[in-house]
Amino acid sequence: MQISEDLIKQITNAVLQEMGQSANSTSLVGKDRINPKRTSYANYKKAAKGTNPKEVVIGVGAAFQREIKRTICNIPLDEVLENLKAGIEEEGMVPRVVKILDTSDVCFMALEAAKLSGSGIGIGIQSKGTTVIHQKDLYPLSNLELFPQAPLMTLDTYRKIGQNAAKYVKGEQVIPIPCTNDPMSRPKYQVKAALMHIAETEQLDPEIGIIEWEEK
Repeated sequence: MQISEDLIKQITNAVLQEMGQSANSTSLVGKDRINPKRTSYANYKKAAKGTNPKEVVIGVGAAFQREIKRTICNIPLDEVLENLKAGIEEEGMVPRVVKILDTSDVCFMALEAAKLSGSGIGIGIQSKGTTVIHQKDLYPLSNLELFPQAPLMTLDTYRKIGQNAAKYVKGEQVIPIPCTNDPMSRPKYQVKAALMHIAETEQLDPEIGIIEWEEK
């Protein structure tokens, strides 16, 4: 297949429509943002360092549950969060959710969540679904577990991620979660992944930083 400019435009427009943009606003020509405005979190409570040794902090992306409501494979983010929390609770630990507004890099998100966590263990999750389990004293890219194949994630996977994060807190032996690999997922979802990352990044607000978050 020959990749032309028209084909790229067609794919981009189709992805934007799938993400919830109207047919009349799918063109990005002359625009510098996917979403016209950045959500203000000025009145939200700043996230505090936890003291509960059983706590696992989940750090969600800047567009999570607002500008983006579903993962790249169309799983509702409400259900993703519900399953992450359920997995943590099933292992006897306590989840807390924060929204990270100073980075859209999932490894740094997870590390910031871990540094806020009373246990030192945190989970970072981008709105498109990519997830990392991290520990507060590790380097950003030296995480405990990375789940990069967001298009292949299921709710069961997210539940198991919550369980594993809780097991790290307890110091139990953790069996890494098997990750399905599909070499075709990258080309298939590349345009959508790029647009979702842009939509997330443009919502960053470093001056606000990290806030307590539990969207109802």
